[in-house]
Amino acid sequence: MKQHTLKAPFSFEGKGLHTGLFIHANFLPAEKNTGVRICRTDLEGRPTYEAIADYVTATERGTVLECGAWKVSTVEHALSALYAMGVDNCLIEVDAPEMPILDGSAKYYIQSIEKVGLQEQEAEQKVFVVTEPIEYISERGNKMVIQPCDHYEAGVTITYESGILREQSAEIKNLADYKRELSAARTFCFVREIEPLLRMGLIKGGDLQNALVIYETPMSQEGLDYMTDKLGQPRLDANKLGYLSPLNYPNEPARHKLLDLIGDMSLLGCRIQGKIAALRPGHTFNTQCAKRLRNKVAAENSKNK
Repeated sequence: MKQHTLKAPFSFEGKGLHTGLFIHANFLPAEKNTGVRICRTDLEGRPTYEAIADYVTATERGTVLECGAWKVSTVEHALSALYAMGVDNCLIEVDAPEMPILDGSAKYYIQSIEKVGLQEQEAEQKVFVVTEPIEYISERGNKMVIQPCDHYEAGVTITYESGILREQSAEIKNLADYKRELSAARTFCFVREIEPLLRMGLIKGGDLQNALVIYETPMSQEGLDYMTDKLGQPRLDANKLGYLSPLNYPNEPARHKLLDLIGDMSLLGCRIQGKIAALRPGHTFNTQCAKRLRNKVAAENSKNK
């Protein structure tokens, strides 16, 4: 199959989840065999690097790529959309150390890619074909199994010690279903995670419009008021537990974890022909697996030369 790039540029602007900065991001067509590259236009020399696992340096609240002064965080949603839509080569220009969070999903990226369309290029796609099962297990019990398959499939199962969100699963058997099944799944977090971050001056761009917030541990009305006031959101009743905004899917958290997985695994730097199944995935484990798989691909390519 041939490589593809965008037929025309598109742009986004919006706040960053962590910095609260108002950010501009441009997505541009790129030459064949260049991959997805990210340029920091606000830095001297406009440093540009490929979005690959080699540059992952942090995964606390999203996937962070870094090389010297070049640093870009929360890249996983854009990368997930580009991969799902079959974009092999793209130049992303961004004027801040993170991507705009938008609504916390990949929906707007998908809509823009559909609008501009794809351009076929005179080069074959780079594809890692899985020929035997590959298994990665972490000390914390995260697990990923990649099995042979004649196309790309992925699935996740997530578990939490929570009265509201215990165990959920999601899968995608055909990337053509990504727009309908995954693209609107928003990043999620628990209220108990937000308050300490706010008190530390973090997640400056967070609100109830760019994340699915889960209120499962009762807190004082004063504490909840502090959180909603800091987020610039209407006050809520501290006695009412549950999701603080309507769900886009019944299992939206699992679907978002799958969206993230697709973006993180795209850091392999080529497409995957295989079936990925992950238990308790997260950015740390996902990107560790992408790094190990990237090393495996490099070793096999070297052996076959």
